[in-house]
Amino acid sequence: MRTGIAIAAGLLLGFGLDRALGDPRRGHPVAGFGSAAMKVERLTYRDSRVAGVVHEIVLVGAVSGLGIGLRRTVAGRALGEAVLTAAATWTVLGGTSLARTGREMADRLESGDIDGARALLPSLCGRDPEVLDADGLARAALESIAENTSDATVAPLLWGAVAGVPGLLAYRAINTLDAMVGYRNDRYRNFGWAAARTDDVANLAPARISGLITTALAPVVGGRPADAWRAWRRDAAEHPSPNAGVAEASMAGALGVTLGGRTEYRHGTELRPTLGDGPVPRVRDLRRAVRLSEAVQVATVVAAATAAYLRRR
Repeated sequence: MRTGIAIAAGLLLGFGLDRALGDPRRGHPVAGFGSAAMKVERLTYRDSRVAGVVHEIVLVGAVSGLGIGLRRTVAGRALGEAVLTAAATWTVLGGTSLARTGREMADRLESGDIDGARALLPSLCGRDPEVLDADGLARAALESIAENTSDATVAPLLWGAVAGVPGLLAYRAINTLDAMVGYRNDRYRNFGWAAARTDDVANLAPARISGLITTALAPVVGGRPADAWRAWRRDAAEHPSPNAGVAEASMAGALGVTLGGRTEYRHGTELRPTLGDGPVPRVRDLRRAVRLSEAVQVATVVAAATAAYLRRR
């Protein structure tokens, strides 16, 4: 019971720290992990799936081992476990920075600062900003907010509820490696296969829980749960990602907009399936998406803390 209370309290406190402080501006542990992963890649890289599996096991295994070791140092001490869980939660969450960047994007678009909006877009997603107009930038930012609400907040909180500090750290390592090497380009099609598939598995349940919460909270932004549910059930499976499709389709339905279509990346152009019904998103819809994202984040941390308490009890 003490462990359940400690983990629940740590998740809530870590979420509060993220809301109050956002990401550390210097020395962020996730950035440090990314730098270490790049160095490891110089040793492990081969154009093969086997090499990618080794790369994934080495890095995720090391981070998981670190989490297990840290948890053992506070075993039996509820306060220590709560503080450690809070620190790990703050480290892996990115919801506040996501919402802040979304609002800043909306500010720049509303003021007509298209160049500034283009400069900001890479902090949200990998689209090619130079080919996007104001509506294209709003759509790209909105789709990123939908997907990353699940990836940057819902998934880590749920893994924290399930596995405590090791779950928090291991999930962030998996998600970071997917962002680094999980591409279908010439270099990473084989090497990044393991990272992409592991991330898909790690996000299967969180993406669907995120979709359910988004659907339930659609009225927060003037939407209807029935519309969000219909868009999810009808459109999500058409998306190339089994998880991003759920997050984006449910958000599109909740907002009453259409996402997807022609999508420009630096490595080429993809024609994504359309998700939802209604007009293409505008700047005001981007602000609504941020509000819905923040509501989903709050609901998730309450649910995760409750689940941690009940499960450990």
